[in-house]
Amino acid sequence: MRIAGAALNQIPIDWENNLRNIQTAIEQAKSAGVELLCLPELCLTGYGCEDLFLSDWMPEAALAHLQKVREWTQGICVVVGLPVRLPGRTYNTAAVLRDGQILGFAAKQFLANDGVHYETRFFAPWVAGETTTVTWEGETWPLGDLIFEHEGVRFGFEICEDAWRADNVRPACRLMGKVDLIVNPSASHFAMSKTDVRYQLVMKASRTFDCTYLYANLLGNEAGRIIFDGEILVARNGHLLKRNQLLSFKEVDLEWVDVDFATPQEPAAEIVPLPAPDEYKELNQAMSLALFDYLRKARSRGFVLSLSGGADSSFCAVGVAEMVRLGVEELGLQEFKRRSGCFEETRKDVVQTGAGGAAEQVVQDKKPSTKPQALSTNQALVNQLLTCAYQGTVNSSDDTFTSAKELAESIGARFFNWEIDAEVAGYVRKIEGALGRELTWQTDDLALQNIQARVRAPGIWMMANVLNCLLITTSNRSEASVGYCTMDGDTAGSISPIAGVDKDFVKKWLRWAETELGYAALRHVNALQPTAELRPLADKQTDERDLMPYVLLNRIERLAFYDRLSPSQVLAALDGEATGFDHEQLRAFVRRFYSLWSRNQWKRERYAPSFHLDDYNVDPRSWLRFPILSGGFSEELAAL
Repeated sequence: MRIAGAALNQIPIDWENNLRNIQTAIEQAKSAGVELLCLPELCLTGYGCEDLFLSDWMPEAALAHLQKVREWTQGICVVVGLPVRLPGRTYNTAAVLRDGQILGFAAKQFLANDGVHYETRFFAPWVAGETTTVTWEGETWPLGDLIFEHEGVRFGFEICEDAWRADNVRPACRLMGKVDLIVNPSASHFAMSKTDVRYQLVMKASRTFDCTYLYANLLGNEAGRIIFDGEILVARNGHLLKRNQLLSFKEVDLEWVDVDFATPQEPAAEIVPLPAPDEYKELNQAMSLALFDYLRKARSRGFVLSLSGGADSSFCAVGVAEMVRLGVEELGLQEFKRRSGCFEETRKDVVQTGAGGAAEQVVQDKKPSTKPQALSTNQALVNQLLTCAYQGTVNSSDDTFTSAKELAESIGARFFNWEIDAEVAGYVRKIEGALGRELTWQTDDLALQNIQARVRAPGIWMMANVLNCLLITTSNRSEASVGYCTMDGDTAGSISPIAGVDKDFVKKWLRWAETELGYAALRHVNALQPTAELRPLADKQTDERDLMPYVLLNRIERLAFYDRLSPSQVLAALDGEATGFDHEQLRAFVRRFYSLWSRNQWKRERYAPSFHLDDYNVDPRSWLRFPILSGGFSEELAAL
């Protein structure tokens, strides 16, 4: 039998988009002679519908839209994921359709309720061995723990999380010996290095349960935060039959393979491992796809970025350039432009410049942009999609200006340069007048730093509004953990692409991008120590002097909130590691981390939506919840 999986790039309750992709997948499968096709989990509605799953109308609408899929299934058996609501409860199901008929609904038995998943809020788990019926407009179908048959091949289901449970409780253990094929429609989120875990899970399941295992995952940035890698795997008795390229820019990625179910296959002696993952490359592909999907699904015209010349903003700028490069490489120029929806002739009011040269040099006290040069195809696309501005003060250095300007020019972004000293001085005078005293760095350090960051927000927001673009904010996970940011300042924006990535990884990724991707202009930022440049230059401010070494900050964060250790346990763990710091220094760092963490939850609650890229993050909407008001670990820190 020729079986296939299709990864689909869906959108919550975008019925037109979702049905179009489902129809395309079915048509492609039919053209390829596929007999059984698996589509991803909840692909009809989208996985990220959240509390809409609790409504009566949305699952009812999904069942109505499923009737449209029926007519496309003549001559093929198709698995379609959708929610089904029975009185008071919603179930996550996979409908099996063939020859215009619905054969039944397999229901998910185990629900994901950790990390980025909150399925138990929306769905009820199905009880193994039980069945019921679904009725719609006079027709009735079975629903529950079901086995199906197609062309003599018997198959059952594991739906995503079902497969991540222990071998003695997961559905596969009860299907063993009863089916030839296990089908797994999934919505399994992307995280760096995760695909090897998933690969091993599928391969071992096919061997352990003596079957062929067909796995199909969702694809793309579906609902804003979670990215799906679109993985398709087919394995038989521990042998890999098919695996696709992950994180495709396609809307539909179909992969098929022929399986001779009539001929037994010896189990593999050992599972052939995948090559070691390249996390820099993985993150690059995932962030590029996430930006592309966010841009087009938000119906925006491009991105605006306050490009400081530092590591975080440089990472974001290169991220947009890589979105263009990888998207055009896979889709081709015309399809990339069509899919993005950003290239109609509706921006004639925007001054176009070559090589990112400044359309308007608002302030001429720094070195002006060079004469525009001819743009490559990708640079021309970046020129229309990314607008950058360097917003300097007396505390800004020539080094960061050069870093920002040369990077913008090298990737083709439009580049503006203006200073904000007059605006800062105006606010300072207002407050000095109100309080009747002078504000000084000795008495008002934090306020004088923050006003510079906040004054940058209105102008760059206005630019984004005028251009109808998404404003990128550049916060990273390390800064989020300790609140090293200014609310309504450097955190202002509509999307925060790297808020799930720690600062040490950001720095390493930039060095990789300079050498492996050829972004030579990154040599400037890679030679700089990360700094906010908010204090006078003579102070030689750096992030790590303000906080602690980023490597250590990341280690404390992981021990505290991934491993969920107490302050004393974190300190004990660090004492046993080769950190280069003595016990007293480590104790001070641990106290500082927990104190800053506790008082800054309100900031994490207000961050712009961020992408989930690592195996965890500190976003309270997608991984880690913490009270805004708390005791701040006072007793635990005192005990240190």
